[in-house]
Amino acid sequence: MTWDEHLEWCKKRAYEYVERGELLNAVTSMSSDVTKHPDGPKEGSPTFALLMLAGALSAQHGDVREVRHWIDGWH
Repeated sequence: MTWDEHLEWCKKRAYEYVERGELLNAVTSMSSDVTKHPDGPKEGSPTFALLMLAGALSAQHGDVREVRHWIDGWH
């Protein structure tokens, strides 16, 4: 599976959580899934940690629009 295919799969899974109103699970799912591809981000990197924090804060605040934007921002 290419990175682009994997990323679309990750986004689809994350959006399933968003649709159920489970924003933190959406961020957690996306964060976990993207690291499972060899071309994905490395879990221990500072950049990855900051990205996860941004997504988690949006989820904790219940900001559906920002969580969707966060998911869509993955390339």
